[in-house]
Amino acid sequence: MKIAVLPGDGIGPEIVAEAVKVLNALELNFEMETAPVGGAAYEADGHPLPESTLKLAMESDAVLFGAVGDWKYDTLDRPLRPEQAILGLRKHMGLFANFRPAICYKELVDASSLKPELISGLDILIIRELTGDIYFGQPRGRRVATDGHFPGAEEAFDTMRYSKPEIERIAHVAFQAAQKRSKRVTSVDKANVLETFQFWKDVVTEVGKQYPDVALDHMYVDNAAMQLVKEPKRFDVVVTGNMFGDILSDEASMLTGSIGMLPSASLNSKGQGLYEPSHGSAPDIAGKGIANPLATILSAAMMLRFSLNQEAAAQKIEAAVQKVLADGLRTADIYSAGTTKVTTREMGDAVVAALAAV
Repeated sequence: MKIAVLPGDGIGPEIVAEAVKVLNALELNFEMETAPVGGAAYEADGHPLPESTLKLAMESDAVLFGAVGDWKYDTLDRPLRPEQAILGLRKHMGLFANFRPAICYKELVDASSLKPELISGLDILIIRELTGDIYFGQPRGRRVATDGHFPGAEEAFDTMRYSKPEIERIAHVAFQAAQKRSKRVTSVDKANVLETFQFWKDVVTEVGKQYPDVALDHMYVDNAAMQLVKEPKRFDVVVTGNMFGDILSDEASMLTGSIGMLPSASLNSKGQGLYEPSHGSAPDIAGKGIANPLATILSAAMMLRFSLNQEAAAQKIEAAVQKVLADGLRTADIYSAGTTKVTTREMGDAVVAALAAV
Protein backbone atom coordinates (compact mmCIF):
# COMPACT_ATOMS: atom_id res chain seq x y z
CA MET A 1 0.00 0.00 0.00
CA LYS A 2 1.77 3.10 -1.25
CA ILE A 3 0.68 6.49 0.07
CA ALA A 4 1.88 9.82 -1.29
CA VAL A 5 2.02 12.30 1.60
CA LEU A 6 1.67 15.91 0.44
CA PRO A 7 1.57 18.23 3.48
CA GLY A 8 1.45 21.54 1.58
CA ASP A 9 1.25 24.97 3.22
CA GLY A 10 0.07 26.73 6.36
CA ILE A 11 -1.24 24.25 8.90
CA GLY A 12 -0.93 21.43 6.35
CA PRO A 13 2.36 20.00 7.69
CA GLU A 14 1.08 20.09 11.30
CA ILE A 15 -2.18 18.25 10.71
CA VAL A 16 -0.72 15.75 8.24
CA ALA A 17 1.98 14.85 10.77
CA GLU A 18 -0.72 13.80 13.23
CA ALA A 19 -2.56 11.71 10.63
CA VAL A 20 0.70 9.97 9.67
CA LYS A 21 1.33 9.30 13.38
CA VAL A 22 -2.08 7.62 13.64
CA LEU A 23 -1.51 5.54 10.49
CA ASN A 24 1.86 4.37 11.77
CA ALA A 25 0.26 3.31 15.05
CA LEU A 26 -1.92 0.83 13.14
CA GLU A 27 1.20 -1.15 12.23
CA LEU A 28 -0.04 -1.98 8.75
CA ASN A 29 2.22 -2.45 5.77
CA PHE A 30 2.31 1.11 4.45
CA GLU A 31 4.93 2.70 2.23
CA MET A 32 4.67 6.46 2.71
CA GLU A 33 6.66 8.99 0.68
CA THR A 34 6.49 12.74 1.23
CA ALA A 35 6.73 15.42 -1.46
CA PRO A 36 6.21 19.21 -1.66
CA VAL A 37 3.05 20.71 -3.11
CA GLY A 38 1.46 24.16 -3.32
CA GLY A 39 3.41 27.17 -2.11
CA ALA A 40 6.07 24.95 -0.57
CA ALA A 41 6.66 23.37 -3.98
CA TYR A 42 6.70 26.78 -5.67
CA GLU A 43 9.44 27.91 -3.27
CA ALA A 44 11.46 24.74 -3.89
CA ASP A 45 10.84 24.10 -7.59
CA GLY A 46 9.14 27.15 -9.07
CA HIS A 47 5.82 25.35 -9.63
CA PRO A 48 2.98 24.35 -7.25
CA LEU A 49 2.80 20.84 -8.72
CA PRO A 50 6.28 19.69 -9.78
CA GLU A 51 6.57 16.74 -12.13
CA SER A 52 8.15 14.63 -9.38
CA THR A 53 5.21 15.25 -7.04
CA LEU A 54 2.67 14.48 -9.75
CA LYS A 55 4.55 11.29 -10.68
CA LEU A 56 4.53 10.16 -7.05
CA ALA A 57 0.79 10.80 -6.75
CA MET A 58 -0.01 8.98 -9.98
CA GLU A 59 2.01 5.93 -8.92
CA SER A 60 0.51 5.71 -5.41
CA ASP A 61 -2.61 3.90 -4.25
CA ALA A 62 -3.73 7.02 -2.40
CA VAL A 63 -2.70 10.58 -1.64
CA LEU A 64 -2.87 12.07 1.87
CA PHE A 65 -3.09 15.81 1.31
CA GLY A 66 -2.84 18.68 3.78
CA ALA A 67 -3.76 22.10 2.43
CA VAL A 68 -2.32 24.68 0.05
CA GLY A 69 -2.34 28.44 -0.18
CA ASP A 70 -1.02 31.58 1.45
CA TRP A 71 -1.86 35.23 0.96
CA LYS A 72 1.72 35.98 -0.04
CA TYR A 73 1.20 34.08 -3.29
CA ASP A 74 -1.89 36.05 -4.35
CA THR A 75 0.14 38.24 -6.70
CA LEU A 76 1.47 35.29 -8.71
CA ASP A 77 0.08 34.52 -12.15
CA ARG A 78 -2.84 32.13 -11.72
CA PRO A 79 -1.04 29.03 -13.15
CA LEU A 80 1.60 29.39 -10.43
CA ARG A 81 -0.66 29.88 -7.43
CA PRO A 82 -0.65 27.11 -4.83
CA GLU A 83 -4.31 26.24 -5.41
CA GLN A 84 -3.50 25.13 -8.94
CA ALA A 85 -1.79 22.08 -7.43
CA ILE A 86 -5.03 20.56 -6.19
CA LEU A 87 -6.80 21.34 -9.48
CA GLY A 88 -3.92 19.71 -11.36
CA LEU A 89 -4.05 16.58 -9.21
CA ARG A 90 -7.80 16.26 -9.75
CA LYS A 91 -7.36 16.60 -13.50
CA HIS A 92 -4.39 14.27 -13.98
CA MET A 93 -5.66 11.61 -11.57
CA GLY A 94 -9.21 11.78 -12.91
CA LEU A 95 -10.66 12.46 -9.45
CA PHE A 96 -14.26 13.13 -10.39
CA ALA A 97 -16.19 12.20 -7.22
CA ASN A 98 -15.73 14.18 -4.03
CA PHE A 99 -17.24 12.73 -0.84
CA ARG A 100 -17.77 15.18 2.01
CA PRO A 101 -19.60 13.70 4.98
CA ALA A 102 -21.09 16.10 7.52
CA ILE A 103 -21.58 14.18 10.75
CA CYS A 104 -22.43 15.81 14.06
CA TYR A 105 -20.89 13.79 16.87
CA LYS A 106 -23.12 13.75 19.94
CA GLU A 107 -20.21 15.15 21.96
CA LEU A 108 -20.12 18.25 19.73
CA VAL A 109 -23.81 19.12 19.54
CA ASP A 110 -23.20 22.21 21.66
CA ALA A 111 -20.38 23.36 19.36
CA SER A 112 -22.81 23.96 16.50
CA SER A 113 -24.39 27.36 16.07
CA LEU A 114 -27.75 25.66 15.41
CA LYS A 115 -30.18 24.37 18.03
CA PRO A 116 -29.34 20.86 19.29
CA GLU A 117 -32.64 19.43 18.09
CA LEU A 118 -31.81 20.50 14.51
CA ILE A 119 -28.41 18.84 14.28
CA SER A 120 -28.38 16.03 16.85
CA GLY A 121 -27.78 12.81 14.92
CA LEU A 122 -26.96 14.68 11.70
CA ASP A 123 -25.36 12.47 9.03
CA ILE A 124 -25.25 13.97 5.53
CA LEU A 125 -23.08 12.89 2.61
CA ILE A 126 -22.45 15.59 -0.01
CA ILE A 127 -21.16 14.20 -3.29
CA ARG A 128 -19.62 16.89 -5.45
CA GLU A 129 -18.68 16.42 -9.10
CA LEU A 130 -15.08 17.50 -9.26
CA THR A 131 -13.71 17.77 -12.79
CA GLY A 132 -16.35 19.69 -14.75
CA ASP A 133 -18.46 22.84 -14.33
CA ILE A 134 -17.22 26.39 -14.33
CA TYR A 135 -13.86 25.51 -12.74
CA PHE A 136 -12.70 23.70 -15.87
CA GLY A 137 -14.97 24.98 -18.65
CA GLN A 138 -13.53 26.57 -21.76
CA PRO A 139 -13.32 29.27 -22.99
CA ARG A 140 -12.26 31.40 -20.06
CA GLY A 141 -10.23 34.54 -19.66
CA ARG A 142 -10.39 38.33 -19.82
CA ARG A 143 -11.12 40.79 -22.58
CA VAL A 144 -7.93 42.79 -22.58
CA ALA A 145 -7.87 46.50 -23.28
CA THR A 146 -5.62 47.99 -25.94
CA ASP A 147 -2.68 48.40 -23.57
CA GLY A 148 -2.40 44.60 -23.37
CA HIS A 149 -2.50 44.41 -19.58
CA PHE A 150 -5.10 42.77 -17.35
CA PRO A 151 -5.54 45.89 -15.20
CA GLY A 152 -7.03 47.45 -18.31
CA ALA A 153 -9.41 44.55 -19.02
CA GLU A 154 -13.05 45.39 -19.66
CA GLU A 155 -14.55 42.00 -18.70
CA ALA A 156 -13.75 38.46 -17.56
CA PHE A 157 -15.54 35.21 -18.32
CA ASP A 158 -15.66 31.53 -17.35
CA THR A 159 -17.78 28.91 -19.09
CA MET A 160 -20.03 26.51 -17.22
CA ARG A 161 -20.28 23.16 -19.00
CA TYR A 162 -21.07 19.50 -18.37
CA SER A 163 -21.14 16.49 -20.66
CA LYS A 164 -23.67 13.70 -20.33
CA PRO A 165 -21.08 11.05 -19.32
CA GLU A 166 -19.74 13.35 -16.58
CA ILE A 167 -23.19 13.76 -15.06
CA GLU A 168 -24.09 10.10 -15.47
CA ARG A 169 -21.02 8.81 -13.64
CA ILE A 170 -21.43 11.13 -10.62
CA ALA A 171 -25.14 10.31 -10.49
CA HIS A 172 -24.36 6.58 -10.37
CA VAL A 173 -21.93 7.22 -7.52
CA ALA A 174 -24.62 9.10 -5.59
CA PHE A 175 -27.34 6.51 -6.07
CA GLN A 176 -25.01 3.66 -5.15
CA ALA A 177 -23.92 5.52 -2.01
CA ALA A 178 -27.58 6.11 -1.10
CA GLN A 179 -28.32 2.39 -1.41
CA LYS A 180 -25.91 1.83 1.50
CA ARG A 181 -27.52 4.58 3.58
CA SER A 182 -31.13 5.79 3.84
CA LYS A 183 -31.90 5.46 0.11
CA ARG A 184 -32.56 9.14 -0.53
CA VAL A 185 -30.81 11.40 -3.04
CA THR A 186 -31.28 15.14 -3.40
CA SER A 187 -29.89 16.53 -6.65
CA VAL A 188 -29.06 20.23 -6.34
CA ASP A 189 -29.20 22.44 -9.43
CA LYS A 190 -30.23 25.85 -10.77
CA ALA A 191 -32.35 24.52 -13.61
CA ASN A 192 -34.70 27.49 -13.53
CA VAL A 193 -31.92 29.81 -14.70
CA LEU A 194 -29.01 27.80 -16.14
CA GLU A 195 -29.28 25.56 -19.20
CA THR A 196 -26.33 23.55 -17.89
CA PHE A 197 -28.32 22.57 -14.84
CA GLN A 198 -31.53 21.83 -16.69
CA PHE A 199 -29.38 19.33 -18.57
CA TRP A 200 -27.96 18.11 -15.24
CA LYS A 201 -31.46 17.62 -13.86
CA ASP A 202 -32.61 15.70 -16.93
CA VAL A 203 -29.63 13.33 -16.89
CA VAL A 204 -29.81 12.66 -13.14
CA THR A 205 -33.52 11.89 -13.51
CA GLU A 206 -32.78 9.34 -16.23
CA VAL A 207 -30.05 7.66 -14.19
CA GLY A 208 -32.38 7.57 -11.19
CA LYS A 209 -34.76 5.27 -13.05
CA GLN A 210 -32.10 2.56 -12.76
CA TYR A 211 -32.37 2.75 -8.96
CA PRO A 212 -36.06 2.24 -8.15
CA ASP A 213 -35.22 1.59 -4.50
CA VAL A 214 -33.79 5.11 -4.07
CA ALA A 215 -36.03 8.17 -3.71
CA LEU A 216 -34.88 11.16 -5.79
CA ASP A 217 -35.85 14.78 -5.37
CA HIS A 218 -34.49 17.94 -6.99
CA MET A 219 -33.79 21.24 -5.26
CA TYR A 220 -32.56 24.63 -6.45
CA VAL A 221 -29.22 25.54 -4.91
CA ASP A 222 -30.50 28.66 -3.14
CA ASN A 223 -33.25 26.64 -1.47
CA ALA A 224 -30.75 23.89 -0.59
CA ALA A 225 -28.54 26.47 1.13
CA MET A 226 -31.55 27.62 3.15
CA GLN A 227 -32.76 24.10 4.01
CA LEU A 228 -29.30 23.08 5.25
CA VAL A 229 -29.76 25.64 7.99
CA LYS A 230 -33.52 25.30 8.47
CA GLU A 231 -33.92 21.51 8.40
CA PRO A 232 -30.56 19.81 7.76
CA LYS A 233 -31.67 16.31 8.72
CA ARG A 234 -34.08 16.22 5.76
CA PHE A 235 -31.01 15.40 3.62
CA ASP A 236 -29.22 12.07 3.24
CA VAL A 237 -27.12 12.04 0.05
CA VAL A 238 -26.75 15.35 -1.79
CA VAL A 239 -25.29 15.31 -5.31
CA THR A 240 -24.40 18.47 -7.16
CA GLY A 241 -21.94 20.16 -9.48
CA ASN A 242 -18.47 21.42 -8.79
CA MET A 243 -19.16 25.02 -7.77
CA PHE A 244 -22.40 24.40 -5.87
CA GLY A 245 -20.79 21.45 -4.10
CA ASP A 246 -17.83 23.57 -3.06
CA ILE A 247 -20.11 26.12 -1.42
CA LEU A 248 -22.72 23.80 0.11
CA SER A 249 -20.19 21.42 1.64
CA ASP A 250 -18.51 24.31 3.47
CA GLU A 251 -21.91 25.45 4.71
CA ALA A 252 -22.70 21.92 5.88
CA SER A 253 -19.39 21.73 7.68
CA MET A 254 -20.44 24.44 10.10
CA LEU A 255 -23.53 22.48 11.10
CA THR A 256 -21.17 20.07 12.84
CA GLY A 257 -19.52 22.76 14.95
CA SER A 258 -16.27 23.25 13.06
CA ILE A 259 -14.89 22.72 9.59
CA GLY A 260 -11.91 21.26 11.46
CA MET A 261 -13.99 18.09 11.91
CA LEU A 262 -14.81 17.42 8.26
CA PRO A 263 -12.81 14.94 6.16
CA SER A 264 -13.12 14.43 2.42
CA ALA A 265 -12.28 11.90 -0.26
CA SER A 266 -11.81 12.51 -3.98
CA LEU A 267 -11.95 9.31 -6.03
CA ASN A 268 -11.39 8.21 -9.61
CA SER A 269 -12.91 5.24 -11.43
CA LYS A 270 -10.12 2.92 -10.23
CA GLY A 271 -10.62 3.63 -6.53
CA GLN A 272 -7.44 5.66 -6.34
CA GLY A 273 -8.10 8.69 -4.19
CA LEU A 274 -6.90 11.94 -2.70
CA TYR A 275 -7.83 12.47 0.95
CA GLU A 276 -7.78 15.85 2.65
CA PRO A 277 -9.56 17.89 5.30
CA SER A 278 -12.33 20.10 3.97
CA HIS A 279 -10.72 23.22 5.41
CA GLY A 280 -7.92 25.32 3.97
CA SER A 281 -4.35 26.14 4.93
CA ALA A 282 -5.21 28.79 7.58
CA PRO A 283 -1.85 30.59 7.38
CA ASP A 284 -2.91 32.91 10.21
CA ILE A 285 -2.67 30.07 12.75
CA ALA A 286 0.16 28.07 11.16
CA GLY A 287 2.88 27.09 13.61
CA LYS A 288 0.80 27.91 16.69
CA GLY A 289 -0.13 24.32 17.49
CA ILE A 290 -3.84 25.08 17.69
CA ALA A 291 -5.12 23.57 14.43
CA ASN A 292 -7.58 20.69 14.67
CA PRO A 293 -6.05 17.53 13.12
CA LEU A 294 -9.23 15.42 13.41
CA ALA A 295 -10.50 16.19 9.89
CA THR A 296 -7.18 14.97 8.49
CA ILE A 297 -7.15 11.91 10.74
CA LEU A 298 -10.72 11.10 9.65
CA SER A 299 -9.65 11.63 6.02
CA ALA A 300 -6.99 8.98 6.62
CA ALA A 301 -9.77 6.67 7.81
CA MET A 302 -11.65 7.31 4.56
CA MET A 303 -8.44 6.51 2.68
CA LEU A 304 -8.23 3.15 4.43
CA ARG A 305 -11.86 2.43 3.56
CA PHE A 306 -12.08 3.53 -0.06
CA SER A 307 -8.60 3.08 -1.55
CA LEU A 308 -6.71 0.62 0.65
CA ASN A 309 -9.45 -1.93 1.47
CA GLN A 310 -8.84 -1.69 5.22
CA GLU A 311 -12.36 -1.27 6.60
CA ALA A 312 -11.54 -2.58 10.07
CA ALA A 313 -8.68 -0.11 10.45
CA ALA A 314 -10.89 2.73 9.22
CA GLN A 315 -13.51 1.91 11.82
CA LYS A 316 -10.84 1.71 14.49
CA ILE A 317 -9.64 5.26 13.75
CA GLU A 318 -13.21 6.59 13.74
CA ALA A 319 -13.92 4.90 17.08
CA ALA A 320 -10.71 6.36 18.52
CA VAL A 321 -11.73 9.86 17.45
CA GLN A 322 -15.13 9.42 19.08
CA LYS A 323 -13.48 8.19 22.29
CA VAL A 324 -11.19 11.21 22.40
CA LEU A 325 -14.18 13.51 22.03
CA ALA A 326 -16.12 11.56 24.66
CA ASP A 327 -13.12 12.02 26.99
CA GLY A 328 -13.61 15.79 26.64
CA LEU A 329 -10.48 16.68 24.66
CA ARG A 330 -10.88 19.68 22.37
CA THR A 331 -8.72 21.83 20.14
CA ALA A 332 -9.45 25.56 20.21
CA ASP A 333 -12.05 25.50 17.41
CA ILE A 334 -14.37 23.10 19.29
CA TYR A 335 -13.47 24.05 22.86
CA SER A 336 -16.23 24.87 25.34
CA ALA A 337 -16.50 25.23 29.10
CA GLY A 338 -16.11 21.94 30.90
CA THR A 339 -13.83 20.38 28.29
CA THR A 340 -10.04 20.19 28.10
CA LYS A 341 -8.20 22.31 25.55
CA VAL A 342 -5.32 20.53 23.82
CA THR A 343 -2.79 21.33 21.11
CA THR A 344 -2.62 19.84 17.64
CA ARG A 345 0.05 17.38 18.72
CA GLU A 346 -1.72 16.45 21.95
CA MET A 347 -4.89 15.65 20.02
CA GLY A 348 -2.94 13.36 17.67
CA ASP A 349 -1.28 11.67 20.64
CA ALA A 350 -4.69 11.16 22.26
CA VAL A 351 -6.06 9.45 19.15
CA VAL A 352 -3.03 7.15 19.05
CA ALA A 353 -3.56 6.26 22.71
CA ALA A 354 -7.27 5.68 22.10
CA LEU A 355 -6.52 3.19 19.32
CA ALA A 356 -5.31 0.76 21.94
CA ALA A 357 -8.61 1.02 23.81
CA VAL A 358 -11.08 0.51 20.96
